[in-house]
Amino acid sequence: MLKEKVKALLEEAFEEYKSLFLVDLIFKGNNEITVVIDGDEGVTVQDCINVSRKVEHNLDREEEDFSLEVMSSGATEPLINKRQYKKNIGRDLEVKLQDGSKVTGLLTEVDDQGVTLSWKERVAKEVGKGKVTVDKEEVFSFDSIEQAKVKIKF
Repeated sequence: MLKEKVKALLEEAFEEYKSLFLVDLIFKGNNEITVVIDGDEGVTVQDCINVSRKVEHNLDREEEDFSLEVMSSGATEPLINKRQYKKNIGRDLEVKLQDGSKVTGLLTEVDDQGVTLSWKERVAKEVGKGKVTVDKEEVFSFDSIEQAKVKIKF
């Protein structure tokens, strides 16, 4: 009962705050509720407060005791939602593929099937000794991606 009510209240919150979206919703045995959100323009503390209030103020603690935590998705957390990919176009991603290989490149495009990454790679010259830098671009389906993280540059 509590799960369905929380999900419905979150849907209302995201309808009101259209730039925000749900990344994860976790229910623990003793009614500890954790809501992880992200936003197309990032997430502010006020965004977390707004979503928390939308949920908490519409639940009755007399009916069922609960704790609620609303937080933003961390900068080092893997991307889960397709909207997270879209908001990170133009940033470097480190992608671990299902076959175990890794690719790091600039996220240039996102569609319903997958992502396009571009990067530079050193390859052996076709004639002679040495290497040459070439531009690479490849499309990766969401099914082939095990995990993707934004590479943070300092």
